[in-house]
Amino acid sequence: MAEIGWTKTAEAPKPHRAISGERLKYLIGGGALLAAVVVLMVSGTLSGMRYFITVDDLLADESLVGQSVRITGAVIGESINYNPETLDLSFTVANVPAENDDLGMALHLAVNNADAQRLEIVMENEVKPDLLVNEAQAILTGTLGADGKFYADSLLLKCPSRFSEMVPEAGESAAEPVIEGEA
Repeated sequence: MAEIGWTKTAEAPKPHRAISGERLKYLIGGGALLAAVVVLMVSGTLSGMRYFITVDDLLADESLVGQSVRITGAVIGESINYNPETLDLSFTVANVPAENDDLGMALHLAVNNADAQRLEIVMENEVKPDLLVNEAQAILTGTLGADGKFYADSLLLKCPSRFSEMVPEAGESAAEPVIEGEA
């Protein structure tokens, strides 16, 4: 009887393919995209862990004079001064503690605390925002001038009406809860 067998023959080595021009474009583009993501992550981490600093922190650090920083404070309503012809806007913010459990109450207490540090804000060529009212939280980007005023480039406001249920009415104690519908 005849045996039938199969033997594996040695395969010829595959020719080394050079990277084609189109594949090289994708590799370079992907590498550039990955590098951009890494740069953005590192710069975001190094630029600071906090979104903003308080008025107390700004005024306590003389090295921040002339530096671009982002700060937060509670708007003092009676200090708002706006000239619609020149678009000059100025107001004062009071320090709001960085750590607080109740933002509405913290804004209310900051504005009404005569001992809280205050900072005059100056903005030029700015239309007065509707949300710029008493006890609004202002987040500002700009520089502290040598004259002690903060020259803001941008302004973000958090509306105090969002926190209005948390703030006591005039004559009420902050410790007493306000329950609607009770007389």
